[in-house]
Amino acid sequence: MKQRLSRDTYARIQDGLRARMAAQGFDGLLVDDHHHVAYLSGFFHFPNERPAAIWLTAKDCILLVPALEADHAEKQNTAADFVVYPEYPGIEDAFSILLSKLNPTGRIAYSPTTPAGRVKKFEQFAPNATWVMSEIVEDARLIKFPEEIVLHREAARISDAMVDAGLRLICDALAAGTPLPSEAELARHVTSFGTKTMYAEHEDVVVGQMLAGGLVYTGKNAALPHGLPSAERVKPGETFILSLGCAVGGRFAESERTFVMGEPTAEQRRYFEVATRAQAIGTDALIAGRPCSEANRICLDVIREAGMAQYLRHRQGHGIGIWLHEPPWIADGDDSPLQPGMIVSSEPGLYIPGHGGYRISDTVLITETGPERLTSHPRTIDECIIG
Repeated sequence: MKQRLSRDTYARIQDGLRARMAAQGFDGLLVDDHHHVAYLSGFFHFPNERPAAIWLTAKDCILLVPALEADHAEKQNTAADFVVYPEYPGIEDAFSILLSKLNPTGRIAYSPTTPAGRVKKFEQFAPNATWVMSEIVEDARLIKFPEEIVLHREAARISDAMVDAGLRLICDALAAGTPLPSEAELARHVTSFGTKTMYAEHEDVVVGQMLAGGLVYTGKNAALPHGLPSAERVKPGETFILSLGCAVGGRFAESERTFVMGEPTAEQRRYFEVATRAQAIGTDALIAGRPCSEANRICLDVIREAGMAQYLRHRQGHGIGIWLHEPPWIADGDDSPLQPGMIVSSEPGLYIPGHGGYRISDTVLITETGPERLTSHPRTIDECIIG
């Protein structure tokens, strides 16, 4: 499978932005967020002090790129013309080199992620333009093109396989009678498995900020929703969480499951089943047209009504796209409606200090006919007992 989207797909993405620009009265767009750059042109890079940016108008798509990245951008078959600057900070500012060539006028959009100091440069180097902050690219990224959804599906498949790889490492240790792996050993193993799978099964692998990885935590550590892997080992009688994901062609998915080492106690079963029920009801609530905040309320009310509100630490979920966490937010405060073509996580959790955590997450595609889980690893307690 080829990971890299075609230039024709990027042309359609750019044309979609152009239609939005025309509808909102913008004559141009200048964005420097590396996710926006990758989304609009296919140029994936590690962001550093040297800026890269996309200039888009009704006719042009131009990539501003430092000289040391120009060959890299060319190798990626980046869907843009190039303006190359020699170095940063350099004798002449990179955006001065770009904007002096363009001499833009009219209303020009820039992203809220652009630093305020850089916006001042835009205004200084293009004083005849009116610079307007806009979420026009963020809004476009909400709805995935069919070619993107293909990549998300493949990322979901590999994310599930990473969970299986983590379980195999534990089961192999049980069968051999050797020490069970630590959180750090599990994290290293599943990351390596995901990366190896990517290169073994795909052509022209797109390397962005992350190919594969995630969080692994066991026992009491699982009460910390974003706890980092430690030397703590998986232990009989405890729960552990594999919170894993990867990116195929720069498009992400995540698969998160909770497991119990040995026969669960009544307490573990009670927590697990409430988390499972909240995730199932919450996922079913992800219906096109429903406000994100309403889906979140339906999901988390399952936990509240079970008398476990004190163990809530976060929202139901978030958008997934060219980055792992992005709009929309399935949370209080985001009243935007779910729309077909969105991809989101559904991951309510329970976090009990001194005991552990319970979280199940699926990557979900919003469709006209209802939510579609892209991840499919078993999620009920009886399917998640190890040993």
